[in-house]
Amino acid sequence: MSSIFPCLEVSNTHLIKSSVRISRGVESLFGTRDENIRLIEAGLGVQTHLLDNNLEIEGEAENVSRAANILEDYNTLLREGHVFTNGDLNSYLRVVTGDREVSLRALVNSGKQRNFGKKVLAPKTVNQRRYLEAIERNDLVIGIGPAGTGKTYLAVAMAISALMNKQVARIVLTRPAVEAGERLGFLPGTLQEKVDPYLRPLYDALYDMLDSERVEKLLERNVIEVAPIAFMRGRTLNDSFIILDEAQNCTVEQMKMVLTRQGFNSKMVVNGDVTQIDLPAGRRSGLIDATEVLKGVEGISFVQFDDKDVVRHVLVQRIVKAYERYNEAIGAGRQLTLPLAEPVAGNGNGNGEVKVEIPPTETAPLA
Repeated sequence: MSSIFPCLEVSNTHLIKSSVRISRGVESLFGTRDENIRLIEAGLGVQTHLLDNNLEIEGEAENVSRAANILEDYNTLLREGHVFTNGDLNSYLRVVTGDREVSLRALVNSGKQRNFGKKVLAPKTVNQRRYLEAIERNDLVIGIGPAGTGKTYLAVAMAISALMNKQVARIVLTRPAVEAGERLGFLPGTLQEKVDPYLRPLYDALYDMLDSERVEKLLERNVIEVAPIAFMRGRTLNDSFIILDEAQNCTVEQMKMVLTRQGFNSKMVVNGDVTQIDLPAGRRSGLIDATEVLKGVEGISFVQFDDKDVVRHVLVQRIVKAYERYNEAIGAGRQLTLPLAEPVAGNGNGNGEVKVEIPPTETAPLA
């Protein structure tokens, strides 16, 4: 046959079928508009069909086996009493379909649930688990990654947990008051009322985890303090859990000032997204500067998030990925160097640096 059809290639790939019984939790497994089951199909290259209580899987042997193992883990977790809340399973499936070394059961069980006020949370991705473990082990943690990865929310949760367990006496939440592109102009009211709009995401996380009355009382007693960076100068924060959010919009001077506020028996978490810098042209981000200056300093942990860690609407993950592809495609932009780890032999350029492409800023000609 090969002499008659020399260009014809006969595939050695054999498709097989397997069936896994799903006795309960079918709605949770399939998800809204079948997004969970479509994620398994797309991630593993298989086709599925629900027949009675059995889910038939068809595809290459290795992929079918992988899908079957994920579904068996799902069944086991349900039997053990685990409840998948809205969106949780989708977040877990994104990890296990992308990393063959991670099983669904191990991912769920290793991310132990924690009580944060009225919330019971568990990390939904590998990097979220590393982030929480880093906060538990280190006095200073710097988390860098795109929007929707849970950096701020989990940091506030850990702060509330530390306060409730009397590990710290107060929580200090701060972020730079920098407009994201728009100009807000003159704002009426007291100084606190002027800066509160910038700090709203931190308030949102607090009210989501604690009853509103309790939040108000803690704010009145300054047990929880939400303030712009300008309020941090000259202070020493002992017995505190300090969170610096949107750190990419700190100047180098502001970053150094905040980092040196940390006192005895205190923890600090610094979060930011270096792809969303709103500083004026020519001002260097303090977050980028800190990653270079503090690399290798004992007691400091860096955690890098990526699009796989986005736990908001699935569309957010696609948007983040689209921007990454666009920034890679334009190519001619200037590079920001982020040394996030010690040099690893044979890895990239050998100096442990991560390159982020930022398009050049267009400036109007001077009059």
